Amino acid sequence: MENYIVSARKYRPSTFESVVGQRALTTTLKNAIATQKLAHAYLFCGPRGVGKTTCARIFAKTINCMTPTADGEACNQCESCVAFNEQRSYNIHELDAASNNSVDDIRQLVEQVRIPPQIGKYKVYIIDEVHMLSASAFNAFLKTLEEPPRHAIFILATTEKHKILPTILSRCQIYDFNRISVEDTVNHLSYVASKEAITAEPEALNVIALKADGGMRDALSIFDQVVSFTGGNITYKSVIDNLNVLDYEYYFRLTDCFLENKVSDALLLFNDILNKGFDGSHFITGLSSHFRDLLVAKDAVTLPLLEVGASIRQRYQEQAQKCPLPFLYRAMKLCNECDLNYRISKNKRLLVELTLIQVAQLTTEGDDVSGGRGPTKTIKPIFTQPAAAQQSQVASATSAQQNPVHSSPSSTTSTQVAGNVTAARQQQATPAVSQHASPYPNATSSAPSQGAGAPQTAREEQRKVPVMKMSSLGVSIKNPQRGQETQNTATATAPKVQMQPEEDLIFNDRDLNYYWQEYAAQLPKEQDALMKRMQMLRPTLFKNSTTFEVVVDNEMAAKDFTALIPELQEYLRGRLRNSQVAMKVRVSEAAENIRPVGRVEKFQMMAQKNQALMQLKEEFGLELY
Repeated sequence: MENYIVSARKYRPSTFESVVGQRALTTTLKNAIATQKLAHAYLFCGPRGVGKTTCARIFAKTINCMTPTADGEACNQCESCVAFNEQRSYNIHELDAASNNSVDDIRQLVEQVRIPPQIGKYKVYIIDEVHMLSASAFNAFLKTLEEPPRHAIFILATTEKHKILPTILSRCQIYDFNRISVEDTVNHLSYVASKEAITAEPEALNVIALKADGGMRDALSIFDQVVSFTGGNITYKSVIDNLNVLDYEYYFRLTDCFLENKVSDALLLFNDILNKGFDGSHFITGLSSHFRDLLVAKDAVTLPLLEVGASIRQRYQEQAQKCPLPFLYRAMKLCNECDLNYRISKNKRLLVELTLIQVAQLTTEGDDVSGGRGPTKTIKPIFTQPAAAQQSQVASATSAQQNPVHSSPSSTTSTQVAGNVTAARQQQATPAVSQHASPYPNATSSAPSQGAGAPQTAREEQRKVPVMKMSSLGVSIKNPQRGQETQNTATATAPKVQMQPEEDLIFNDRDLNYYWQEYAAQLPKEQDALMKRMQMLRPTLFKNSTTFEVVVDNEMAAKDFTALIPELQEYLRGRLRNSQVAMKVRVSEAAENIRPVGRVEKFQMMAQKNQALMQLKEEFGLELY
């Protein structure tokens, strides 16, 4: 028990060749030693456990080696190497800046720098966690760091390079250490397991590597922990139980539920995960990573980005073939939004459950492409009759109404009433007839003629009555979908029925102004000035005409609106359902548009509209300033 050494110390690299995952940096250092081009100061920065201090020690031992090898490694046989290995070397000094961060500590270091080495060529000073030095200590260290003695070499190590003064950075050669990849970590853990006579599954080592997050020291520490838990036989099940890692199996089962639209099963799986002690934030993060891995597994080119074991990689490939790309895109988007809103949510479980419901509805037939914002109701017809039957019914009703009946006035009236009742029933049973109905109050659709003897006013009144009513539409409870759909969307999915060409509908100033403002609100952001000008104007409709006039203040505004006429006319003709809509632009006369600027002008214009205001002013003797 006394001789036990943890794996992170026992298998700490002693040569450049044994350093894991930093091939570019070790090659650079070896070449610098071989060519005798050594800098006086180095800065090793990077995440924890990636080999910064280890490389600093190897570098310090190698440059003091009396008989280096041909490939630039230390011999481990000379007096300098032996002294270093036995931790009695006076040429290598390690300083912890976290506890020695004052000016006095730096002064002592500066005084030691003057003493030359007794064995070897260089005295190496390794300052770990150098970002912990105070500002005054950095300033005291500047001159020595810039121009040290020939025998002195400084190696600074830190995990937070951004906290170091730029004046320090400019005096050092900077080496950025990368996170160790999952593959390199798994290979090194396999090597350690073989040395210790431990059996380990590749999937289990992969989980340990992912848990370490690019740090080899963390990976070896977790490895020792799992070995103590399993007794030397590391399995995937034992690793996820010991490390409290969410199993891949849950994500695969959840994805199958999503593809089959099984909302209840997905919620039950999430409840099982919560009962095992996992946090909702951890779960939703893992789910988004699972969708990302499925997206990566769909293409053989991106398959190397999948950092999992061989067996799990095969499962990812199989399930990726079942998942459509739009489903994966929207699912990742929903999970990411849930992750962002998780911390500020007051009911975190409900937030995750709503996300699962939304993801489960992404592959529902007839779903919209709104990006999975939220499940909302869809308007669908109550009756699902075949299209041929609907067309036959519509055709029979239309022919019955259009056939002239030569009979007495009483029989003609009764025939018209019966035709109206039949048309009303047909309209309720077949919502597809109302395809061309407008959702706006004054928008109308064409209706069958009521007979040649009907007066013109009656036909106009009939044309103003909307043919679609809310009673003819039904809400599907079985399949609620996302996005609030209009009545036009519901009727667009119904079978198309051959209709007669629509007549031009009647509109008024109110209708014209409504769609005028609607068009203005749809203008892009770069046309913000034009949008505000349109919102201030009010078009004037000529009496008994479909032509309207827009009065502007100047020629420049008239030029802008004139250029807008073709597009605006086409928009209004479609919205008002009248092909005769025409637009004219006119510059106002000198005294035509008088805009009130001050309080006096505003009061005068108000008094012109209401004479009682002037009487009130005179009675109380009020004055305007």
